[in-house]
Amino acid sequence: MDPWVPALLFACTGLGAAALASSCRSRPPAAMDRRLARIEWQLGLIMQRLEIQEPEPPVSGVVAQLERGNKIQAIKIYREQTGAGLAEAKSAVDMIARERGL
Repeated sequence: MDPWVPALLFACTGLGAAALASSCRSRPPAAMDRRLARIEWQLGLIMQRLEIQEPEPPVSGVVAQLERGNKIQAIKIYREQTGAGLAEAKSAVDMIARERGL
C-alpha cells in the first residue's frame, strides 16, 4: 500500500466528521443521517478504488465469552475492540453466536 493512503483516509474521515459535526447544530436528525450515509458511501468508494479491505474486528475474546454463556461480557468486549455502539455490538455478537452455533 502506498504511504499516502492512510493519510488520505484519515483526512477524508476527519473532514467528513468535521463537516458532520458542524452541521449537527443546524440540521434535523434525518438530514444528518442522510449526510452521514453519503459520507460513508463516498469513503466506501475511495476504499474500493484504492483496493483497501476493511479488516474484520477481532472476535476471539467475544467467542470465548459466548462459549462460557456470558453474552453481556461478549458485547462489552466487542464494543471495546471496535468502538461500536450498544445496538450495533449486540447485533454483531448475536450474528457471531449464530454463525458459530453458540
